[in-house]
Amino acid sequence: MPEAIELRIEGDASRPVLIYLPGVHGDWTLIGKLSRCLRDRVRLVVVTYPRTLTWSLEDYAAAVEAALVAVDIRQGWLLGESFSSQVVWALLGRARFGVIGIILAGGFVRHPMPWAVRPVSLLCRWSVWWLFAPVYRGYGRLFRWKERSDPAARSGLDAFIFRRTPLDLRALRHRLDLIAGNDPRAVARRVTVPVFGLTGLVDPIVPWPFVRRWLRRNCPALRDYRVIPGADHNVLNMAAPAAARLILGWMQA
Repeated sequence: MPEAIELRIEGDASRPVLIYLPGVHGDWTLIGKLSRCLRDRVRLVVVTYPRTLTWSLEDYAAAVEAALVAVDIRQGWLLGESFSSQVVWALLGRARFGVIGIILAGGFVRHPMPWAVRPVSLLCRWSVWWLFAPVYRGYGRLFRWKERSDPAARSGLDAFIFRRTPLDLRALRHRLDLIAGNDPRAVARRVTVPVFGLTGLVDPIVPWPFVRRWLRRNCPALRDYRVIPGADHNVLNMAAPAAARLILGWMQA
């Protein structure tokens, strides 16, 4: 079967379009809480990437464009989570999709520590699946325990755990390599649509002080950048109500 983007679309076509591009995990499984907070306010388009081992960031962007055009979506807001911030910049560089605004969630331009991304990728490359799987899936189980009072959130986290496979690990490793080798700073400097950012206060994966400082100094289109206490890199899941309020406010403004 050819590698292809999958879309989940929630909400009426008359509402503003918000396109969620996932983090390095590549799917819809961690967006359930935010989706419920945005319900009846936006037309939410949730992207799931194939477990490709060959796509470039340009390929990711082209595939997203093609999937959206196939369902007659030709403009909207982009919500790029972590890894997908790189896909967002690729989409802007192509200048073929009608981007209204950009929201980065734990996102970045050039990763502030690209030298640290390579060792993580190598660790994934050298890891035997049966040794790595407990750590990978344990992350999902930890959040499932935190969401034990929310059946809908637990369902998504169960899917997150189920979808973690050896091929999924290889796709994650490939995405890390793309991050380490990418430098979209020239695109970010000349972007003209409004740019917003949010992140959790504790984020060792993408240290936000460096990201925010670079955007403030070099990206004239930056309108706002918020840090949410009580959340980490997975800010859209951990602080879904606060994140939804910010996203809706930015889209309405």
